[in-house]
Amino acid sequence: MNRPLVKRLVIAGGGTAGWVAAAALVKELGPLIEITLIESDEIGTVGVGESTIPTARSFHSILGIYEQAFMKATTSTFKLGIEFENWRKPGDRYFHAFGSVGKSVWMADFQHFWLEGVRQGFGGDYIDYSLEAQAAKANRFETHEGAPIGYAYHLDATAYAKFLRGLAVPAGVKRIEGKIQTVVQNPTSGFVEALELEDGQRIEGDLFLDCTGFRALLSEQTLQTGFEDWGQWLFNDAAFAVQTESQGPLVPYTRAIAHETGWRWRIPLQHRMGNGFVFSTDYLSPDEARTRFVDALESKPLFDPRLLRFKAGMRKKSWNKNVIAIGLASGFVEPLESTSIHAIMIAVTRLIQNFPFDGITDSAADRFNEQSRREMEHIRDFIILHYKVTERDDSPYWRRCRDMEIPASLAERIALFREAGLAYQAPDELFRVDSWIMVMLGQGIFPQAYHHAARMMEPGQLQKALGDLKARIAHEVSQLPDHGASVAAYPPADG
Repeated sequence: MNRPLVKRLVIAGGGTAGWVAAAALVKELGPLIEITLIESDEIGTVGVGESTIPTARSFHSILGIYEQAFMKATTSTFKLGIEFENWRKPGDRYFHAFGSVGKSVWMADFQHFWLEGVRQGFGGDYIDYSLEAQAAKANRFETHEGAPIGYAYHLDATAYAKFLRGLAVPAGVKRIEGKIQTVVQNPTSGFVEALELEDGQRIEGDLFLDCTGFRALLSEQTLQTGFEDWGQWLFNDAAFAVQTESQGPLVPYTRAIAHETGWRWRIPLQHRMGNGFVFSTDYLSPDEARTRFVDALESKPLFDPRLLRFKAGMRKKSWNKNVIAIGLASGFVEPLESTSIHAIMIAVTRLIQNFPFDGITDSAADRFNEQSRREMEHIRDFIILHYKVTERDDSPYWRRCRDMEIPASLAERIALFREAGLAYQAPDELFRVDSWIMVMLGQGIFPQAYHHAARMMEPGQLQKALGDLKARIAHEVSQLPDHGASVAAYPPADG
């Protein structure tokens, strides 16, 4: 079959999704394709994704982004994980740290040795063996070439898009200011042929990226791809967001604080605090949610809270005809584990690796969609875990979470850990074994059985090994500077 070659790539929409895609594609494939991005300064961006996970650092490395320049431009701080408060029950808290916990062997992962230590009375807490968790607890951080610590960033999403734009445009991306008025399709194939703007410009392309956010202008409004709703498991459908004045020391972690009808976030930046209040309109009206949110703020807001509405789920196809949905246009779980920016980066990476230079094929699109679906479903299950496994009984919202039917894939994981102490990371899955274990333990699941490899160790050997691990971590943490002092080395660009 004679398929049209793909030379002209058109990105509909800017924001984080659009400029991440533009910066990466021009850096990696610039000599081979023409890239045009259409955006309007009059259309605001959601901009709640002010927290990342460690994969962002790998992505930045591929793009050749210098960390110091990035942090100055985005007023970033460092992030070692997320502290969850009131999730298992009111007053309870646990930490989901980045990085690895303990030391595993081929026969059994670390949690089995820790569980034997607990049985013998000297195991302590699981996160005692996490460098990142202990550094966060001490409010310490340092990074340098070869540093063993796993970390990510808290960032200003609007400034991040601007920073990436500053890299992409000089590298060859053509930016067009304007609003899309009409999406022109081929009458036979249904493929998108061009985007017509309000000012009369016609932008033709061979492949289009839909980065128009929840509107999904190309993938849904035009191609009617369809949306798979996950609202039966993830009840939250709205959030208020606002920035407040900075207060107190800069901590190297995000706070996720559960309340009676959802949860709220606190994300520290160099110049302000990002705050959000996530809730379900089935249980709380926006007016009442706004009042509760403002009452819970710990410092002065810098503007009026913005209401954001969303629906948990994903497009039935990320790649449909010659349109690929990226970011919120493709789907959204919710901001609980900071996965939105990662989902953008992995989709763009996948596109670069499988770019259809010689023409679009069903097989390539199907493969892309299969991988995208698996990854999103794994993220979905990980998020649902936080809600399903709870001891909260203080509101109809949490009772519904506790009693809901969950996907069979998640039920199997929970049973596997509860009954045998086993956890795994599947292909095309973001979250590692350590992450699943920290959240399951934090939410209150304690294994009934585990691998007995540690019982073959010489008497006292396990206790010494665990003690040495804790001592090494404590020593490393003691050598780290205060997190605020580390951030001070990366002052804002206008500071």
